[in-house]
This record gives sequence, structure tokens and C-alpha cells, in this order.
Amino acid sequence: MSCDRIGNLLLVKFLPQGGNETCILMPASIVFWLLKHLPVNQDPQLAPPAVLPRIEQYDWDNRDTPRAFTVQCKQFDQAIRMQFALDRGPDLMVLLNRSNVELMRQMLVAYSKDLIDLDAE
Repeated sequence: MSCDRIGNLLLVKFLPQGGNETCILMPASIVFWLLKHLPVNQDPQLAPPAVLPRIEQYDWDNRDTPRAFTVQCKQFDQAIRMQFALDRGPDLMVLLNRSNVELMRQMLVAYSKDLIDLDAE
């Protein structure tokens, strides 16, 4: 993940098993919604994911990177399915295991300090 200079978007890169990297622009509103709804890790033995994708400048410069409008999540025992409605192309569905969910949650927490929460009271 990487935050824009204004504080309203994260660039999120997913690296699926056996697939190609996929980037989306995630608005701050989705970030703050996810932070309210993603479960916090309760397992002290949970191992981190093996590989983390790197964000490069060309990822930001790519005009074809879609922007997420909404996300729908479904929680399973060992994973969470996230379906992002995108502004172009087909919707993106990812299935994150517990390690990746916790990593995403921690990264969202870290970047939330750089984002503007327009719904904050």
C-alpha cells in the first residue's frame, strides 16, 4: 500500500497465488469502513504472509489503475472475501487468509494517520 499526497487515496497492490499483481485505488472512505469492520487478530501464532508486493512510482503513474467505489466483505472461518466494485473493468474479488487480513488491517491502521476521514465527528 501507498498513500497519495492529498490524503484521500491508497494505492493497494494484491499479489495472488499463481497470478499477476493487481492494483486498485482505494478511497479513504473505504479504508475507514474496513478499519471499523475487519476482525483483529486473536492468534499469537499467526505467521506473516511470505511475500509482500512492492509499490513503485509506475504503479501510481499507470492511468489504467481502477478506482474502487465500494467493497463488500464476507467473513469465513479462515478467510475474508472482498469484492470491490471498480470504476472500470470487471469487479475485483480477493480472498484473503487470516495472515493477509491481519497484515491489511495493520497497514490500514498505519496509513489511516495520513488519510482524511470525512465522516469523522
